[in-house]
Amino acid sequence: MRLEFNWENALKWLIPGMRVKRWLLLLIIGIVIISLGFAYFLREVYESYTFPNTVYYVTLQFLNRYVRGAIFLLGGVGLVAMAILRLNRSVLSAFVPEGREDDLVDVIYYQRHLRRGPKVVAIGGGTGLSILLRGLKEYTGNLTAVVTVADDGGSSGRLRRELGVLPPGDFRNCIAALADAEPLMTNLLQYRFNGGSGLDGHSFGNLFIVAMSGVTGNFEQALRESSRVLAVRGQILPSTLANVMLCAKMEDEDVVQGESNITRSPQKIKQAYLDPSNVQAHPDAIRAILDADLVVLGPGSLFTSILPNLLVDGIQKAIKASSAVKVYVCNVATQPGETDEFTVGDHVDALESHVGPGLFQYVIVNSNDSFRTPAGTEVAPVTLGSFDKSNVRLVAADVINAENPLRHDSKKLAAAIMKVYYRRAKV
Repeated sequence: MRLEFNWENALKWLIPGMRVKRWLLLLIIGIVIISLGFAYFLREVYESYTFPNTVYYVTLQFLNRYVRGAIFLLGGVGLVAMAILRLNRSVLSAFVPEGREDDLVDVIYYQRHLRRGPKVVAIGGGTGLSILLRGLKEYTGNLTAVVTVADDGGSSGRLRRELGVLPPGDFRNCIAALADAEPLMTNLLQYRFNGGSGLDGHSFGNLFIVAMSGVTGNFEQALRESSRVLAVRGQILPSTLANVMLCAKMEDEDVVQGESNITRSPQKIKQAYLDPSNVQAHPDAIRAILDADLVVLGPGSLFTSILPNLLVDGIQKAIKASSAVKVYVCNVATQPGETDEFTVGDHVDALESHVGPGLFQYVIVNSNDSFRTPAGTEVAPVTLGSFDKSNVRLVAADVINAENPLRHDSKKLAAAIMKVYYRRAKV
């Protein structure tokens, strides 16, 4: 993101109340005092010492004193300006990845703006959560992602089964979304090996987190250290540290175990649950939710990304007890094997049938009905359908990605969510 310099930001940086101003003023006073002391010393030397003729020309004594003063003043200002410019670049190198040319005043103002942003907790998993985080990090630095640990497919599933760690895939996506590191590092995290008997299918980020877990001794510390190394804005937490399996009872009463198997079943999902069911929620996740100004559920797979978090009893109770503004982001398209033919009302009904009503106050739905899904796909736009929930307010906004209408646009979605928050906060 390119930060444009403007004098309004500069003035906000220098207004009373900022600690930088008092030290800058003290520095200027110190320089003035040193200059006065040097002037007294130089005057005494001029009166008591005879200088060589060359000094007459070097010090421009053949010019009027006012002219000499102006020349020395302009020269000094030029040197100070160059020094500040170089200092600007040197200081920024510790905060801004190479290749970006943000101004120091803008960076300081922007960082202070983020630190003053609302406390936001985003709950979910998969691609949807990372899209949301990528947009929200431009509004606040007080971000917490609560991530599902029920993933058992692909690279994450293999590492989970073979090494007994929490599935790292969704955490990797969140780290990549919130990282303030160079784009090359983000691309490296998402790099997936396409060969080798042991590495095929694994992403570098998954292996990195698992390796960090081995170095630090546990998965929690691995997330903290990975976030620190990659300059992540906010914190990323698992909903639980327990080894849980997502199960689903289908319409024909058949029970399917494992997240990756649920969406492959030809039957519709009747009820999802965790095995074991009485797992403890991560205490930091509960604390973050209770302290939040805004809690966002979704977007993401309804049964396999969002519900696994809400089925952790402590997470569900913390959301209900929180005084935060609570928003559910409905998917823009149905998901084959999971939400086929679902309307917005069906999504809300499914959530309430598992966790009860009153979990959220707002539902953000896509208002752009101009897009059509690609031919040959099994997905379809999520329509409003019959929605008669009196305890939930619908918020319609254009939130789809123009290049991929099956997904949300991170900037549009974040703007819509923050609009709900600030309008609600004014009431």
